[in-house]
Amino acid sequence: MTTQSVRTGRIVLDVEIPARKPWSAIIRKGQTLRITDTHGQQAVDTLFYRADDYQERYSGQDTLRAQGSAYVGLGTQIMSNEGRVMLRVTADSCGLHDTSAGACSCESNTVRFGHQTRYQHACRENFVIEAAKYGMSKRDIVPNLNFFMNVPIDPAGNFTVVDGVSKPGDAIELVAEMDVLCLISNCPQINNPCNGFFPTPVQVTIFDVAIFEPEA
Repeated sequence: MTTQSVRTGRIVLDVEIPARKPWSAIIRKGQTLRITDTHGQQAVDTLFYRADDYQERYSGQDTLRAQGSAYVGLGTQIMSNEGRVMLRVTADSCGLHDTSAGACSCESNTVRFGHQTRYQHACRENFVIEAAKYGMSKRDIVPNLNFFMNVPIDPAGNFTVVDGVSKPGDAIELVAEMDVLCLISNCPQINNPCNGFFPTPVQVTIFDVAIFEPEA
């Protein structure tokens, strides 16, 4: 008989982030963050900061260098700008997560999609709104993770956002290696395929320290 591990951790927080909206919470060391793409094809722009010192924050460059990979996936160590591990990816049913394309903004929308998009809400604005709750400003918004966003990179280093491959119910789980502040913009982009041109809600769940038990 095959034995497999089953996680039984107390749920600390379980919330739905509406389409287009920001969200934030503290994740304590040892807790697990699960992000679930409930409808499929929804990009989830995410930033991490050390909870007691926001000057230490997520670094895409350090993360990719540490992994030797252009993408985030199972086993990835999420690194800070101080070279420390912030979180580890412990489960991933999608397999495609970007950290190169950054967050949409009113300015980038205008350049890429035309002046008529200038006043559409964007991820950068979501991040600024949420960061302000913690005394941070636009200066504190750094290049971010894009969970579930499909961004192929060609041999010349060019990349573009294409149709997402995440299915309804796909999820990624990360265990915190330090106390972290998590900021999320549930991406409002409607001009490229990152959200299937139709933003939808996502589910965020925080579990207490995981306990692994054998399943009979």
